[in-house]
Amino acid sequence: MRALTLLLASSLVVAPAAGRLSLDRSEPTRPLAGPPWISIEHPVNPYDQTTKGAFLVVHAFHHGTPVAFPVSGTAEGIVDGQRRSLPLSFEKTSRTGAFALRKTWPTSGVWTLAIAVSQGSGDRAWAVVELGGDGEVATVRVPTKRQDGWVIPAPFAMSEVDASLRARALRLAER
Repeated sequence: MRALTLLLASSLVVAPAAGRLSLDRSEPTRPLAGPPWISIEHPVNPYDQTTKGAFLVVHAFHHGTPVAFPVSGTAEGIVDGQRRSLPLSFEKTSRTGAFALRKTWPTSGVWTLAIAVSQGSGDRAWAVVELGGDGEVATVRVPTKRQDGWVIPAPFAMSEVDASLRARALRLAER
């Protein structure tokens, strides 16, 4: 009987937490364990009216589940030798955890998009999207590290973007 009582008591403690794991996909919540994940979709689906005309789509996940975690970012660039930083704005789409980004930065210059999915204070996954000379996505990198046998998002420093922008602007100037 004591074992049954402990089992029932523990299920009452676990049940609310388990409910949190399923996540209300319409609003961001803090899951119990594990970092967020980010992925970039490019080119976007032109048949989805909520992504039509978007430059790219950002997907937010907790493990394999799409979630409506907040997405933020900046367009970091060098235009005519001057460093620029512009905030990005993301729009909800018809899919849970998918956010459309429309192009709002100038065509001229060298640009990198630094985009983050945030699960909570300091719990972020970053995507670093370098744009080529034609203005299209050239590379997408999600900084990661290995921890306890898992690949998880790694801390990200804007100095990485600065160094990359300066090197790319120098190569462009040498042409």
